[in-house]
Amino acid sequence: MFGPGEYRPDPSEGITSIAELPPPEIVRFSRTDTRQPCPHCGHSAYRDKQAHRTLHDLGNLDLWCPRDLVITYSQHYCTKCRKYFNFDLTDLAPVGSHYTHRVIDLAVRVVVEDGMPYRPASWHLWRDHRVFVPFATIQNWVEAGGKKGADTHGHRVPGLGAG
Repeated sequence: MFGPGEYRPDPSEGITSIAELPPPEIVRFSRTDTRQPCPHCGHSAYRDKQAHRTLHDLGNLDLWCPRDLVITYSQHYCTKCRKYFNFDLTDLAPVGSHYTHRVIDLAVRVVVEDGMPYRPASWHLWRDHRVFVPFATIQNWVEAGGKKGADTHGHRVPGLGAG
């Protein structure tokens, strides 16, 4: 919470600077495995390396701060089809998203079901759930029907490289 004499953003202004946000609670997850079946051919592919991905989740209201999930995941290489692929994280977040499914679903629900405009919805998510989502991002989610990725735009994932 804010201490005495600290700047408190006006709800009508929204959050205007990332510096205004308190530091997040970091929750670490591990999604690594020594072998995974290749999604292309089914061959058992070995772990080539590990990487990290940070996702913004609904905040911790006990500590009154945002929550970031830092996921360590494995990247695998299939020797049969000579392709790299990552451990599947789509149960947590859409491919390429910085936010979890829970955040996206809540943001879309606040706008669609409650009829809240985008800027006040952004402020509501911060005030009540301690997750900062820019209003333009919420607008993109609502206009895309709450989804993000290849299925929405009809494009396919490229065949070579990380997929």
